[in-house]
Amino acid sequence: MTRRAPGPLATLRIIGLSAVGLAVGIVGSFVQATRAIVPLPSGQVVVPWGMILVLVTVVLVIRGAAWLIGSRAGGWAVFAGWLVATVVMAAESPSGDLAISGGGRQMTYLLGGVILGAAAATFPVLGRSSHTIDGVGPLSNEPPH
Repeated sequence: MTRRAPGPLATLRIIGLSAVGLAVGIVGSFVQATRAIVPLPSGQVVVPWGMILVLVTVVLVIRGAAWLIGSRAGGWAVFAGWLVATVVMAAESPSGDLAISGGGRQMTYLLGGVILGAAAATFPVLGRSSHTIDGVGPLSNEPPH
């Protein structure tokens, strides 16, 4: 079985999905720092809702990209874009600024994002007729022979 080289449209889709990943990574680098402090009678609880929101968004965008083009490559393109943007935002700029500092929440965001993003990009794409034998089966519109 030989594979064909991807056409120009497929290449443009992958580049576009990488740009989406870059955008999610840049915005997520700032949103992940937001939190809510809930006062309790015995103290307070810090809820890192920004980090949770961004990690859920990353997973959903990766899975959506994979489903959109019917290949894991879409998910990996978004994940790669997110990872590049996140690493750049975690590095110190020449002026000494950081978007993602070295605290516990930020490290949880980085490691959690890498683990969840890689897992989301690795899962197979379901719901496409290309996953059936000869296009016939429960996921296709054609009746069995």
